[in-house]
Amino acid sequence: MCYDGSAEHPSAPETAAGAAAVSPGRRAFSRLLLAGSGLAALSACSPGEATPTVSAQASASLSATTAGTTATASAAATPSADPVPDTPEATVTATTPPAPEPSAAAAPAARHSLTDPASPWVVVNKHRPLSPAGYVPADLVQPRVRLATSGESALLNSTTAGAAEKMFAAAAAAGVVITLASGYRSFNTQIATYNRWVNAEGQAAADTASARPGYSEHQTGWSFDIGDGSGRDSFTPAFANQPAAVWVKANAHLFGFVVRYPWMLHEVTGYYYEPWHLRYVGVGTAGEMNARGITTLEEYFGLEPAPGYL
Repeated sequence: MCYDGSAEHPSAPETAAGAAAVSPGRRAFSRLLLAGSGLAALSACSPGEATPTVSAQASASLSATTAGTTATASAAATPSADPVPDTPEATVTATTPPAPEPSAAAAPAARHSLTDPASPWVVVNKHRPLSPAGYVPADLVQPRVRLATSGESALLNSTTAGAAEKMFAAAAAAGVVITLASGYRSFNTQIATYNRWVNAEGQAAADTASARPGYSEHQTGWSFDIGDGSGRDSFTPAFANQPAAVWVKANAHLFGFVVRYPWMLHEVTGYYYEPWHLRYVGVGTAGEMNARGITTLEEYFGLEPAPGYL
């Protein structure tokens, strides 16, 4: 969802050419959004250098449980199943109770959980926090792809990493360079990132630009942000015109990925267009979504829109 290479690794050099200039432009763009300019690119680049701590009030708010919504997919929207990855449960103590699973009647063919963070079908949005909030994938690995980041941000879960390697290689064979700009983001990293946004811009602005801790797909290991080999237009709407974004929009489903936050569907997903943010859901699921013209997980699984936090 949101990018924060500097917060995760303040001393690590960026290998994408334009990464160093991202933060100021993205803050300015966020202000334009809030003024009603429409299109926005909302990411988690840290707006400041300080690393504040979570206040008691903010901590209580961030750990509050948001009930999961019930899937209401019709028979005509029944998703197909992908093989369940062999991902063991993380050994993190739950800090929030799990959201209820969709009923079997509502989603008769669902064979993966929509709430288990280890499931490729987990849906994380502003109505559906992770449970446990401090979840850590048990199988984080660094994929063998071109990196524009380092440290924890260069990690993905093993299933996503394997699919990413195949996709990046296929793009390279087609003459398109894709870089991994931001992958896994821990709960603690999210706390620091979100607090910087709150201190710099206020909570209302922070909630449009940075996921609250425990509400980010990046924490699952199923998602990552990409860059173009040139580094141009990173984390801005204009990135949609770069070769990397054009290629993944047309081909990502062949490798099990979807562009998680599509154009003009922020009232469903809770985030403005992010052509750089990819999410692994499995080849069967991504292929079916592409064939049927369904672009959000909320619509595919029959879940309610999540434009804002409850």
